[in-house]
Amino acid sequence: MLKGAALAAVPYVLLPSAPARARPRSVDHPFADWFSAASANYTAADRPVSQPLDRIVIHVTQATYTNTLDIFRNPRKKVSAHYVVRSADGHIAQCVREHDIAWHAGNWEYNTRSVGIEHEGWVEQPGYFTNTLYEESARLTAAVCSRYGIPKDRAHIIGHCEVPGTDHTDPGPNWDWTRYMRLVHLA
Repeated sequence: MLKGAALAAVPYVLLPSAPARARPRSVDHPFADWFSAASANYTAADRPVSQPLDRIVIHVTQATYTNTLDIFRNPRKKVSAHYVVRSADGHIAQCVREHDIAWHAGNWEYNTRSVGIEHEGWVEQPGYFTNTLYEESARLTAAVCSRYGIPKDRAHIIGHCEVPGTDHTDPGPNWDWTRYMRLVHLA
């Protein structure tokens, strides 16, 4: 009881306001947590004022969720995406603000006009594409489309493999586009 009374006597302004590891919440999607990419891995911008936003690029990480976040935080990697969706529970990390240009598509024009969404998993391992991953990603995609007036169709929601000049195959043949687009429309 005395310990509690002693703590009550300490002015609250002397106590830390948040845990030392806590970061300010500055996300564009309300269901995302902020895990900033290194500033060397994206371009600061003022989209859609500086460039139009007219598409979403769907990726598969070819790495774990945690390793992907570590890659985006490493300034030597020169890569990032706006979001990463975890396989097991659909948890979403935002790594780059939507108004900034993430380096995800391998094509500068597409980077400047798109939002990149990475999905934990491997192209050849469809078990990573869980119901929850599809549902949370579709909700995110629908929200981005609504924010910027992006049509919810396959011409504007594309796979990384559909970006001109890319040598990537993601999201790959195991990605269920029919199911995904249905979920986007229902979100």
